Amino acid sequence: MSGPSQTGEVVRGSLRGEEGRRGDGAPGRVDLTRIEKAVREILHAVGEDPDREGLRDTPARVARMYAELFKGLREDPRVHLQKFFTEKYDEIVLVRDISFESCCEHHLMPFVGKAHIAYLPGGRVIGLSKLARVVEVVARRPQVQERMTETIARLLMEELQARGVAVVIEAVHTCMTVRGVRKPGSVCVTSAMKGAFRSNPSTRAEVMTLIYGERR
Repeated sequence: MSGPSQTGEVVRGSLRGEEGRRGDGAPGRVDLTRIEKAVREILHAVGEDPDREGLRDTPARVARMYAELFKGLREDPRVHLQKFFTEKYDEIVLVRDISFESCCEHHLMPFVGKAHIAYLPGGRVIGLSKLARVVEVVARRPQVQERMTETIARLLMEELQARGVAVVIEAVHTCMTVRGVRKPGSVCVTSAMKGAFRSNPSTRAEVMTLIYGERR
C-alpha cells in the first residue's frame, strides 16, 4: 500500500511525517503493520475470528484510521501561527464553534465537540482559518480535554504575543456516553484564560458573553 498523505509518505509498516517538538509535534512514525497485528490479537481475545469475511480487512482499516486520528503527533501547530499581520487593533477577536474530533487517551475512544477561541492582539493578528488549523492539529492526538485546552491557549499566547487568550472547549465523550456510566447528553466544558482574560474580571466576563450570550 502506498500513496501520498498530508502528513507524509504512507508505506506498508510506517507513516513518516514531519518531526517537531515533543508535546507540540512529536517525531516518529505510524507502524501500520504493527497496528494490524495488534488488532488481530484483540479480535482473537474477544472471541472473534479475524479471518472471517466481515473482519478480514478490519485490521488494515483500523491501522489507517489510527494514522489519521493521531496525525497531530507528527505535526507542529506552530507552523500555522508564523504568518501574522501587524494591525492597530486592541479589542477581542473571537472565533466560535470550531468543530473538532479527538481521542481520549484513557480508553482510546473519541470525544467530539467545538472550541471557542478569543485573543486580545498585542499588535499581531492572525488569519481566522489559522485558529481552526491549530485546533485540528492539537485535536489529532491521544489526550485529555484539559490538556488540549491548555495547549491551544499557551501556543496562541506565546506565538501571537497576545495581551490575552481565552479558550473554551465543549465536548461529548463517548467513554462516558456509550460505556461505563452511560450518560448520553453529558457535556464536558473546559477553559483556559491567559493574560488579561485571567487578570481582568470584566474582560473575562465580556468574552464569555460573546461566546455564550443569547445562547445561555
